Amino acid sequence: MKRIATYTLGCKVNQYDTEAMLESFERAGYTAVSFQEEADVYLINTCTVTGTGDQKSLKTIRRAAREHPECAIVVCGCLAQREADAILAMDNVRLVVGVQRRGEVVDLLERALATGEAINAVAPLKGAGFESLFVSRHEGKTRATMKIQEGCDRYCSYCIIPSVRGPVRSMPLEQVAAEAARLAAAGYREIVVTGIHLASYGRGTEHTLLDAVRAVHDAPGVMRVRLGSLEPMTVTEAFAEAMSRLPGLMRQFHLSLQSGSAAVLKRMHRRYTPEEYLRAAETLRRYMPDCAVTTDVIVGFPGETEAEFRETLEFVERAKLARIHVFPYSRRKGTVADAMEGQVPEGVKHARAKKLIELGNQLERRFVSGLLGSTQQVLFEQPAGEGLSEGYTGQYVRVRAKARPGEIRSVRLDAAEGTLALGTVIDEDTEE
Repeated sequence: MKRIATYTLGCKVNQYDTEAMLESFERAGYTAVSFQEEADVYLINTCTVTGTGDQKSLKTIRRAAREHPECAIVVCGCLAQREADAILAMDNVRLVVGVQRRGEVVDLLERALATGEAINAVAPLKGAGFESLFVSRHEGKTRATMKIQEGCDRYCSYCIIPSVRGPVRSMPLEQVAAEAARLAAAGYREIVVTGIHLASYGRGTEHTLLDAVRAVHDAPGVMRVRLGSLEPMTVTEAFAEAMSRLPGLMRQFHLSLQSGSAAVLKRMHRRYTPEEYLRAAETLRRYMPDCAVTTDVIVGFPGETEAEFRETLEFVERAKLARIHVFPYSRRKGTVADAMEGQVPEGVKHARAKKLIELGNQLERRFVSGLLGSTQQVLFEQPAGEGLSEGYTGQYVRVRAKARPGEIRSVRLDAAEGTLALGTVIDEDTEE
């Protein structure tokens, strides 16, 4: 029996796509093994959102070929979409698939192996439709990721993703409801609704993201729903009010910020100001006072001065963010920002990133401390020894308490060790 190993770089959408392709191979009779083991096929799902993503993707391909000279390598994902010909020329690469035709991956590879010729199966993205993939396994049998949207047309000045993910397209609403019901029936306690630009769900149809969230939330058996990254301008009064009426919706909202400086946001071609971002966060908190607002920030964008960076530091503290993911700016050939003057030296970028990460850690600890004494519903996901397990509240605060993985329990948060809350279970396993 043939063996297949997979390796995923990048975002949760990539993780979802990898799992779908792996299951296709398993249905065709392949056995899944870890990437460190000997396999006949190595599937590498690449990322190109940063230069580091490119480097790690190429390094992983080369390592697989070097360590397993008899193997066949399948390369897919964003870097594959962008650099198909160069990747196809690499040792042992037998198939390159971009961000379409992933459902055909087994047939395409078998054809390449039968003919002895490598195949470039990267499809043009113009006019592409939503490619429905099937995933039955997810993180630890507790949380399932559900991709309902693909593509982006925002064209932020630093971002290469619109050119490698293609136009906005969405999973049909009836399929959203059916997929959510299937995942709930399979035993998943939480569904994470995600996409490349989730706020664009339903573009060109009569449906909106709110319709999709309701469809997931109301599907039979669904207990918890969590949203992926949102644009600040998605958060209107009507949106926040509607979200607050969904008891199973987790109170964590990841609003992408990127900079707290109005001038930098304008150069980034972001479509909001710091004040508009702050209003969105305040609107969410007005309807859901205990919610967590988390974000992404890019430091060292071209032309970013020390004063502009200080504006970001001051803004994230004023916005009372619960968690920050920090990224040094990475030049991407083909983007507007790549040609901008005032490129910030690498040392300066990394020093700023370090400072912002330190502030982010302080803010996260402050948010966790603010929940102490409260009772939260926790989905426990993994054992932590001595009868304890760890899981997450609706605000995505990590909690350790006496429970079993897979349980949803009411937990009083008693103390904190950094960003980890320690709690006491005060009820029985929640089944409804």
